[in-house]
Amino acid sequence: METEIELKFFVSPEFSSQLLRKISEAKILQQSSRMLGNVYFDTPDQILRQHDIGLRVRRFDDVFVQTLKTAGRVVAGLHQRPEYNAEINGTDPDLSLHPADAWPESVNVADVQQQLAPLFSTDFERQQWLIAMPDGSQIELAFDQGEVSANGQTSPICEVELELKSGQTDALFTLARELCADGGMRLGNLSKAARGYRLAAGYQGDDVKSLQFVPVTAGQSVESVFVSTLEHALGHWHYHEQIFAERQEQAALYQIHQALGLIRQALVMFGGMIPRRASALLRQELHWLEGELEWLEEYASIEQLLVDKGHMLKKLNARKELVKQLQDRQDELPESEEMMQLLESSRYCGLLLDLSRWILSRGWQPFLDDKSRVRLAGDIKPFADQILSRSWEELADVFPLERQLGRVEYLDQQPRLIRNLMSGLCFAELYDEDKRAGFRMPWLDLLRGIEDLRLLEPVRKLLEQQDEEEDRRQIEKWLNRKEESLLHAMDQTRQIGIELAPYWP
Repeated sequence: METEIELKFFVSPEFSSQLLRKISEAKILQQSSRMLGNVYFDTPDQILRQHDIGLRVRRFDDVFVQTLKTAGRVVAGLHQRPEYNAEINGTDPDLSLHPADAWPESVNVADVQQQLAPLFSTDFERQQWLIAMPDGSQIELAFDQGEVSANGQTSPICEVELELKSGQTDALFTLARELCADGGMRLGNLSKAARGYRLAAGYQGDDVKSLQFVPVTAGQSVESVFVSTLEHALGHWHYHEQIFAERQEQAALYQIHQALGLIRQALVMFGGMIPRRASALLRQELHWLEGELEWLEEYASIEQLLVDKGHMLKKLNARKELVKQLQDRQDELPESEEMMQLLESSRYCGLLLDLSRWILSRGWQPFLDDKSRVRLAGDIKPFADQILSRSWEELADVFPLERQLGRVEYLDQQPRLIRNLMSGLCFAELYDEDKRAGFRMPWLDLLRGIEDLRLLEPVRKLLEQQDEEEDRRQIEKWLNRKEESLLHAMDQTRQIGIELAPYWP
């Protein structure tokens, strides 16, 4: 058995000249070019896919190699998967060639063998270089161009893969950083096999998902939960990056923004043990990317206002003019093409690589003192209780019952409310499901109320652009009426939230 450790990138065919220029600066030990034909197999009910197992037979020249890849781990494009290879005489797989302990206990290998059938194929040219790194590590760089085929349909392959053959994982990130210096590369979580399964199933792509609770269990250490939180956010980020690359859905970008918020909140929550200087450069780049996406909220508001030709504005005499002005403003905001350029930029790719490397190498460890090491090794539950109590005190302070809050106050406190709800996402799995759901509900409702309040902002900004005084008065009256209704409901929700007993001890 071997364990593949590799980084995958999606690139364009034009990237080849840029790649060759970079390779010319490296120390090349070997290089080759060959055509590879691969057939992937599974059962009719895809029992291998269900267990995250890939089975292929690869043909190159007159050699056939059968490969079994079992479940592994992917963090921001870094793939770590155990694989078993065996030479065979033709294209028909023989599962007995792999050791028994390579299979999950629940899989009946004999039954699988009888049901195996070809599902899809990948055929591509692979240009390959073995590169010697300055630290002595050796990395195999492959540039693959071809196609995935299934059920008479095809999808293009144009990828760069970096596989660690010997040495340190850090060398992979060093080389990747050098390659992405001029942009044009996007880290990939979807393997060729995953794309083949999609094509075979006629799959149209993944759905946009809201950020879920971090998978945390009692007994974990504080540090392991910190890592779980970062990996959870990074997985959410990368999942939605792929969706945007495929379909340019603005909602996917919004979820990337949410993932950024969870990462930044994790750095704050655990900041008492992990010094700011340990993540200074990362925080700087995360802040930059958040700034690049800050227009999303305005875009979403305008999009909602324009539904059904501005149906929400139907009672306003200036509806037609407002719709035109809102469309003009929306046209000024970044387009999908600009966002794709961002996702393929050197700075964006570098941020993902640096964040992944920081997580995998525990980049905060050199900055810790003995006291912090002890605290990070401690049980997560007391720490979670402390963080949630502090978070609750902050909410009670900024949303006090005894003070009347207006539009500006609610809008100003939206980021703080989001951060507090994100703290709950990190630790909620440690507590009773019903109690935590009941406690979070009014605060989530309050957040939705603030979002509805913010929905009115693009119209408010257009007030002074209205030529007719009567139109301005009507729009202002309409805004005030909507605002008063929302504020009344939000005040009631705030009272419910403040009076609830916390779900943590």
